Amino acid sequence: MKIYLSAKPFKYWLVIILIASYYSSTAQSIGGVQTDASRLSNIYTAVPFLLITPQPRSAAMGNAGVALDADANASTINTSALAFLPEGDIGASFSYSPWLRQLASGMSISLLTGYYRVNERHTVSASLRYFSIGNVNFSDDNFQDLGVYNPSEFAFDIGYALKLGPGFALGGNLRYISSNLIGGGAVNNVRAGKAVAVDVSALQKSEIRLGGTPAILSFGIGLSNIGTKMIYGNSLKSYFLPANFKIGSALKMGEGTTKVTFALDFNKLMAPTQPIYDADGNIVKGKDPDRSVPAGILGSFSDAPGGFREELQEVGISTGAEVSFKDALYLRTGYLYQNPQKADNSYFTLGLGVRYSSLAFDFSYLIGSGQSPLRNTLRFGLQAHFGKIR
Repeated sequence: MKIYLSAKPFKYWLVIILIASYYSSTAQSIGGVQTDASRLSNIYTAVPFLLITPQPRSAAMGNAGVALDADANASTINTSALAFLPEGDIGASFSYSPWLRQLASGMSISLLTGYYRVNERHTVSASLRYFSIGNVNFSDDNFQDLGVYNPSEFAFDIGYALKLGPGFALGGNLRYISSNLIGGGAVNNVRAGKAVAVDVSALQKSEIRLGGTPAILSFGIGLSNIGTKMIYGNSLKSYFLPANFKIGSALKMGEGTTKVTFALDFNKLMAPTQPIYDADGNIVKGKDPDRSVPAGILGSFSDAPGGFREELQEVGISTGAEVSFKDALYLRTGYLYQNPQKADNSYFTLGLGVRYSSLAFDFSYLIGSGQSPLRNTLRFGLQAHFGKIR
């Protein structure tokens, strides 16, 4: 069924192509840009909003954070980090960002999180990510008004962190995902996509000395969005989730009033790379992407048509730095690099954090070029830490 909208041209094409995830493999993009702001490449997944870093601290550090010290947002990158918060600590956070404003108005992503450090070994958490496309007026092919709808997607997580030693912890999330691209069923047989997924993470922290200065060296790893394929409505076509592999390190130096943290992450999608087809639709180079989830994840490290060189192009690099003064003021910066042949979304970031008593405010700003769909993107976050429960 053909869909017409009385919205602005950019939003028109956004929603058309979002709905087209039900019909084609170029799901959820606008003008060649996916909803996570990466350029459309030969790796196709559903719900790319799950790849967005919704909270401002890591966003200000070039999206690095798999080995950073935990705050209330840790479950969005590495849940195991929550195991190193003070015993009995409880906290919550809310983050918000207007999204892709250079391409369409009304889009945003919001994050609500909470955690409770039950005792020395156990920590539980929960989070809700909500991605809104904004209000859209739908019309059918006869230009009859179908109403105003709000296409949206969300993911709800339950997390758990287990501390296994003074410097080592494991973590995980169970995630329910809903992708309601037509905001209420305006199109027959096109219903919200549903999926479940898990995250698995680990963090190792060691106390060291550099030139006589105490420091903490951390290594983190996270595998996220490993779950069922997503199907929209009665379609026989299914889409891989954006399963993601992230590994990185962080070095925190200093004592007294001033501390400095450096972070470096490497990131790779664990979804099939599309092969090269001939005019008859036969694969001439690469591997068939129509395979099971385990085969798709394991094969994602060796299925690129360009071989090992192309596999390396699929690795994104995030690096960031944070300077804190008296644990009250935080200055942050970072850089994200993605290969032009793949996601093609590289930029510098800046950020600020202010902590007073039990509250903390975080802000990030993305410095993009004139061609970046994320240029001038802002993220805002508020955290509350309530200390030990008596």
